[in-house]
Amino acid sequence: MSKSNINKRKIHRKVASISSIPLLITLISGTIYSFLQPLGIDAFWLIKWHTGNFGIFNLQPFYSIFLGIASIIAVISGINLLKKSS
Repeated sequence: MSKSNINKRKIHRKVASISSIPLLITLISGTIYSFLQPLGIDAFWLIKWHTGNFGIFNLQPFYSIFLGIASIIAVISGINLLKKSS
C-alpha cells in the first residue's frame, strides 16, 4: 500500500469518525420523534437535538452545513478508496 493511500485512509477515517456522532444524533432523534408524534407525545426537545440545538450549545446555524459537507467528503473519499482497492 502506498503512502498516499495510507494518508487517504487516515483522512477518511477521521472524517467518518468526527461526523458519525452528529449523524447518529440526527438519525436517532428524528426517528424517535416521528414515532412519538402519532402517539400524541410532544417531544419537541428531540427536534431541537435533530437540528443542532443542544441547550447551551446552539449549533443550528452550522449543524446542517457541517453534516452535509462531512457526509459528502466521507462518501467521496470512501468511493475513492473502494476504486483504488479494486
